[in-house]
Amino acid sequence: MEVLDSLPVWALALVIFLLRIFDVSLGTVRTIAVVQGRTGVSVALGFIEVLVWVTTVTHVVQKATGNPLLLLAYAGGFAAGNAAGILVEKRLALGAVILRLVSQSAGRRVADALKARSPKVFQFEGREHDSPVTLIYVPARRRDARRLIRQAQEVDPDLYYAVDSVRESNWDVNGAPPLPTGWRSVAKKK
Repeated sequence: MEVLDSLPVWALALVIFLLRIFDVSLGTVRTIAVVQGRTGVSVALGFIEVLVWVTTVTHVVQKATGNPLLLLAYAGGFAAGNAAGILVEKRLALGAVILRLVSQSAGRRVADALKARSPKVFQFEGREHDSPVTLIYVPARRRDARRLIRQAQEVDPDLYYAVDSVRESNWDVNGAPPLPTGWRSVAKKK
């Protein structure tokens, strides 16, 4: 990359810093995609991540001997990239969650309000010491969780809630399950 070679040291340090933020952010999102089983997304992100990383490392190794500024830019970009990756992942809010809601006085109303906004709402009767409570479970896309919690709290401001990540489920938050392919199609024919 002749363009990078012709930059002054301070500009090259800035480019390295920004490239590291970019590639580490991609790495954070890619790792989450791997954990969630999103193969296509993780492969594409991994390819771009390594391409940027190799470009960056090449320039740091070639020029870092006489310029500690480049090493600082590389390390600083890595640290800032971790924070940026977490912020990007929170913004994307990939995956599914289970909302666990407990209401002491308005369980049926909370469940009815959520049924209008979510395809699945499970309601159970329970007890806290000697008092009856209503437990409500709502599988949802992670990006919808905050909105659903706010809607439930509008009905019952004293509501207790917990949000749990869903690693595996037979409920698809985005629609019908895909048809099995590859080795899964052979296993399903049994």
